[in-house]
Amino acid sequence: MQHVISTTSTRQQRRVVAVAIVAAIAALASVAAQAGQCPADKLVPDGKGQPMSAAEPAKGVTDKVVNSTDLALEPVAISGRALRARRLDIAPGGVVPWHSHGDRPAQILIASGEITEYASTCAVPIMHKAGDITAEKNPTAHWWKNHGTTPVVIYSFDLFRVEDKKNERTM
Repeated sequence: MQHVISTTSTRQQRRVVAVAIVAAIAALASVAAQAGQCPADKLVPDGKGQPMSAAEPAKGVTDKVVNSTDLALEPVAISGRALRARRLDIAPGGVVPWHSHGDRPAQILIASGEITEYASTCAVPIMHKAGDITAEKNPTAHWWKNHGTTPVVIYSFDLFRVEDKKNERTM
């Protein structure tokens, strides 16, 4: 009987530790998510923010699909969508061209470096630094530029339309 109590106690301790770790990660993510966003007093209606970039196609950007999960095959059963993970390496002076998130929400993690975002919904450019996490969602359209002297690494996680497989490199 003592062994059962000890095992149950150990399981409870592990659960408490797991919950504490998840809570800590969530707290850190919420702080990081606030960094690198458009200041509340600079939010504007879509199209009234930063102008479209003339850079087309991408300049100085290496875009690699790291992984992808067809969500139709998962318990969420979202037909026609994949959860896609990509790594973008942006050289100094590199530009991620103008693109929309009207139908493709994403979460972006700045892994290293600093990069400037020019969003259709923000009156000022937005600086993103390593560790920042930012949401890209409807109605945002934007472009990014590395004005620095060191490469920037971004990880992008988006809900990609499966039928756009031929356009898998869609920014």
